[in-house]
Amino acid sequence: MRVMVTGAAGMLGRQVVQENIRRGNEVCGLSRQEFDISNREQVTTIIKKVKPEIVFNCAAYTNVDGAEEEKEKAFLVNGLGPRYLALACREQQSVLVHISTDYIFDGRADQPYQIYDKPCPINIYGSSKLFGEASVREIGGKFFIVRTSWLFGKGGKNFVNTILNLAQEKEELKVVNDQRGSPTYTIDLARALVDLATSKVYGTYHITNTGETTWYEFAKKIISAAGLKTLVNPCKTADFPRPAPRPAYSVLDPFPLRQVLGRDLPTWEDAVERYVKQKYSGGY
Repeated sequence: MRVMVTGAAGMLGRQVVQENIRRGNEVCGLSRQEFDISNREQVTTIIKKVKPEIVFNCAAYTNVDGAEEEKEKAFLVNGLGPRYLALACREQQSVLVHISTDYIFDGRADQPYQIYDKPCPINIYGSSKLFGEASVREIGGKFFIVRTSWLFGKGGKNFVNTILNLAQEKEELKVVNDQRGSPTYTIDLARALVDLATSKVYGTYHITNTGETTWYEFAKKIISAAGLKTLVNPCKTADFPRPAPRPAYSVLDPFPLRQVLGRDLPTWEDAVERYVKQKYSGGY
């Protein structure tokens, strides 16, 4: 099977490439420098040339705070790019797997968001990703829209690495304890994405590791998994103001993922332990 992965040099993109290679698929992985999804002519030409059966769109503008100042850039990549990809995939009858985010929700819920709950982003990044979702649905064809959250993994800036680095420098850390979500390991997400892509049960999905936590609890687990003694103290979001507001609660309900794939993803705690063990064993 021939597949294409956009954003192939990114943290998730490179894992999706590796997962497809592991399964014996023919992979065309293109980095941001090689393939600008906001360039319609380039998108049309390359997809027509490669003729992929499946396109995994892992390309994205992911600087949440930066998007507040670079709104147009965020919407070009996160909003217009998916429209062009959807058009090209529909023309070639390719399946499009588009990655979205928990940040399309406002965080005011008191229970996990289901796939058809009403989006209401509270920052530019979330708004741009919601635009991309709407574009893919409007164009139609064979597509999956997959929302995920709190990604960590090899080859990219992520919360786990940040905490581990800070723990080497400081005896105590302060981490916010009033934002809840579901950490997601790129290895687990990539496996689920490839499984889902061949299911033919098209539509919108939520894919994260199982369970929910706060950034504070997440940090404590990271420190524990690494066998470190750094003290982690809880604080409030207001203590660390950022340019872009974050949803206080963005846990995603996975239904009907298990019904389609026949399994749940591992717990986020298990994912953290595996990642930290691999990192400290020299694998990363």
